[in-house]
Amino acid sequence: MILIRSILLTAAVILSAVIYAQTASIPVTMTLPIVTLMDIEPAGSISLNFIAPTEAGNALTTPTSNTSKWINYTSAIATGGLTRRITAATNNTNIPGVSIRLQAGAATGSGGGTMGTSSGIVTLSPSPITIISGIGGAFTGNGTSNGHQLTISLLISNYALLSAQTNTSISIVYTITE
Repeated sequence: MILIRSILLTAAVILSAVIYAQTASIPVTMTLPIVTLMDIEPAGSISLNFIAPTEAGNALTTPTSNTSKWINYTSAIATGGLTRRITAATNNTNIPGVSIRLQAGAATGSGGGTMGTSSGIVTLSPSPITIISGIGGAFTGNGTSNGHQLTISLLISNYALLSAQTNTSISIVYTITE
């Protein structure tokens, strides 16, 4: 009997608390800006050098591809907005007979969201070419091992056009856009 009274008393206290509960609301405004940021990590230049053969009749040795660079980005698009893409192009310097090839790997690392998709291996020129497309609201994480690893390589495309070059500098220009 005491147990039943205790249960009924507890239920009455809970019901009275529910009956006398109050709620309130406050307006909250929020701003989420459109964000388009991209960089290449780590900073600094790379060197790719052909190696001369030591025996007459042999071809030049193509330099080993460089995989030390990563593309990092942060993207917040407008509601219903277009996805973003990253393009790459060389500055106007052209090395006759040599092609510069670039591949952005699949997104990896500590980021999240709708990461972009690699276009595979592309041959660079002064005209921008898409290397990553379909970037939505996303962030890759910052620094090496985050984002898309870049593989940059040189290829002899036409021996007849080759001429000796020393320390020829070419810039690869990356652009993120809609």
